[in-house]
Amino acid sequence: MKRLLLIALLATSAIAQAPMTRVADDGLVIDRVGEASKRDLPKDLLKRIVNEDIDVLRGKRPDGSYEYAKYERFEASRVAQSFSIDYRKDRMETVEVRGPWVYRVILEVPARRLVVRRNRPVWIERIDAEFVPEGSTVTQRESFEIKAWLQPGEVRPFDLPAIAKQATIKVVATAEEKGGYANIDVGLVQARIVDAADSPYAEAVASAKAILRALDNNDIQSMRSSARRMRAALGGTVTTSAASVPAVAPRPAASEMTVTAPRTDTATRLELQTELQMIEDLLTGTEAERREGMDRLHQMIRRMRQQ
Repeated sequence: MKRLLLIALLATSAIAQAPMTRVADDGLVIDRVGEASKRDLPKDLLKRIVNEDIDVLRGKRPDGSYEYAKYERFEASRVAQSFSIDYRKDRMETVEVRGPWVYRVILEVPARRLVVRRNRPVWIERIDAEFVPEGSTVTQRESFEIKAWLQPGEVRPFDLPAIAKQATIKVVATAEEKGGYANIDVGLVQARIVDAADSPYAEAVASAKAILRALDNNDIQSMRSSARRMRAALGGTVTTSAASVPAVAPRPAASEMTVTAPRTDTATRLELQTELQMIEDLLTGTEAERREGMDRLHQMIRRMRQQ
């Protein structure tokens, strides 16, 4: 409890600081918490801090978009709901699903309903989409005329013309007149955030994401190392081991203290790092995404051999 209070006080004291200074200081807090923790590592709290820091580093805007990152058509997650569709003489049924950052609608008629009973076909009249595209404030509307029966076990994807900041999807459908009700699943595929290779905070973002992975794997040492890298990438001071400093040594001149190792190809290195991160994400995705990830990896290897 005392440790959580300490973290809260440190976080509160950082609120008034410049955003990047606060993120750098969070690296110090995370490192210290990892050092002091045993089996009581406050993972949820640290994840909230790191996710907030990533938003700051990406330059999150009020509408949910980012200055140094963008959404791309790779699946990050889904919003899905199941509906029971029945036959009605006077009209068809309309079901609705909403979600942010959507680029694809997936209709699926499960093979079974109530676990053991075989599902029934569903007639899909059309899909009505109302959405605000990324980078716009104007609501757009798009209709997909289907007019077909979807059989049990069948899946139909429909891509929106643009990635939607917010989308409302309405499916107009009905079931067979004498067959009884049928079940249908409506899924909204949400886009993945991809960090810009030329972001001035690309190294810090990569370190922050490494902290999240370390927390998921309960790897405290990796978490602490990544926290120190994040702090260093933002200009934070790096602690030097006393063993590496002579016991008696003259204080170096200011000009000597500011000498740093040359970084002649930072842009290329950051671009390579971002591409590798994208490949890693693809290789953990769907079958199609894994194939794309392998293609990108082979292309990268060929480019490196030509250099």
